[in-house]
Amino acid sequence: MSHADDAPIIDPESAHELTAIMAQLKAWQPLAKRTRQAIHQAPELGFHEHKTRDLIIQKLTEYGVDEIDTRFGGTGVVAVIYGDPQSADQNEGPTIGLRADMDALPIEEENTFSHISTHKNCMHACGHDGHVTMLLLAAKYLATFRGFKGKVILYFQPAEEGLGGARQMIDDEKLFDFYPADRVYALHNWPGIPAGKMAFKPYNVMASTDNFTIHVEGKGGHAGMPQTSNDPLLMAMHIYQGIQGMVSRTFSPLDPVVISVTQIHGGDTFNVIADSAEMNGTIRTQSDEVREDLLARLETLVTHMAKAFGGSARFELSDLENPVAVNDLEATHEATSIARNLLGDKNVLTDIEPMMAGDDFSYFLRHIKGCYAFIGNGSDSAPLHNSFYDFNDEILPIGAAYFAALVYGSPLQA
Repeated sequence: MSHADDAPIIDPESAHELTAIMAQLKAWQPLAKRTRQAIHQAPELGFHEHKTRDLIIQKLTEYGVDEIDTRFGGTGVVAVIYGDPQSADQNEGPTIGLRADMDALPIEEENTFSHISTHKNCMHACGHDGHVTMLLLAAKYLATFRGFKGKVILYFQPAEEGLGGARQMIDDEKLFDFYPADRVYALHNWPGIPAGKMAFKPYNVMASTDNFTIHVEGKGGHAGMPQTSNDPLLMAMHIYQGIQGMVSRTFSPLDPVVISVTQIHGGDTFNVIADSAEMNGTIRTQSDEVREDLLARLETLVTHMAKAFGGSARFELSDLENPVAVNDLEATHEATSIARNLLGDKNVLTDIEPMMAGDDFSYFLRHIKGCYAFIGNGSDSAPLHNSFYDFNDEILPIGAAYFAALVYGSPLQA
C-alpha cells in the first residue's frame, strides 16, 4: 500500500457531507478491491473464519478503531469507534450498530479470474467477502475523520449460512448486554438489482427459515413380492404430495409459504424394499403466526399420512432456525431517506417484494430497531449461491458510503 493510495483527499471539516463521503471512499476503492479479492481467495466456512477474523483485526488496528473484542461467536469481531475519543462521557450521544457477515459456502468455484478461491469446495458465493470489505471501508472512514456524536459499533458476525452465528452471539453470549445500540443496519448485495442502486422495504423483508427431517418407518421385503412389505418410499411420496397440497389449499395465496422437500433417501439396492426412508427440506414463511400454524399442520399430516399406510413417521425440526426479518418502520424510513440523499431518488427502490431467502440478521432486528437493505450487484451478476458468482467490486464505495452516511446523517445525531 502506498501512502498516496491511502491519503485522505477531502477536507476533514467536510467529512460529514455526503459528497465528501462518496468522493473519499471512491478514492479508496482500489485498496478495498484488493482486500475484498484477498478474502475471496481464502474463503472459510461458518465458525472457521480464523484468517478472515485475523485480517479484520489487522485492518481495524491499522485504521485506529478504539476497541476490538473477539469474545463473541468464536470467530466474530466487535469493534467500537467513538466520534470524539477525548470526550469525558463516551456514552453521550447515539450508538449506531453496523453488521457484516463473514462466512463462505461449501461450493466448488468455477470462475477463472485471478482471485478465484484457493480452497477446495469452499467459495464466497453469497458476497460476504464484499460485506466485510464494505464495513471495513466504512470503519476506515469513520475512524479517520470522526466528528459524529456518540459511537459506532461494528459487528463482524460469523456463521450466517444456516449455522446460527447471530443466535449464538446474541441469545447465548448476550452480545447486547455488552454492546447495545440505538439502531442497527446491515446490507446484502443482490444480483438482478443494477449496480449503483439500493432497495428498501419496511416490515417483513426476509423469510423465516426452518430445516426439517421426516423419518418414515415401514417394513422391508422382496421387491418382487411387495404385498409382504410396507413400502416407506410410497409413504414418503404421499407425504410429499400432501405437503404441497396443504400449502396450496390451506394457506392464503397472499401469505407467502414455501416448503421445499430437497432430499428423499431410502433403500440400498434394486430388489429390496427398504425398511425406512428419510426426507429433508426447508420451510420459509413471512409471518410468525403462519409459521406456527404450518408446523402444527405438518406434524399432523406426517404422522397420519404414514399411519394410513400402516407405517409411522416422525417430523423433526433443526434447532437452527431464523425468525422472520422485520425492518422497523422508522429506522427504514430514516435509512431510505439517507440513501436517497446519497444516491439520488432514481437509484433507491422502495417497491420490492419480501424475499423468501432468510438471514439471521433477524436476531439483531428482534432486539434493536434497524433496517436490512439491499445493494445492487448488477443486472448481469450470477445468482447468489452459484459457482460462477462474484461480488461486484465497483459497489464497494457505495455500500461503505451508505454505512458512513447512516452515522453522520442519523436523526439521532440532532
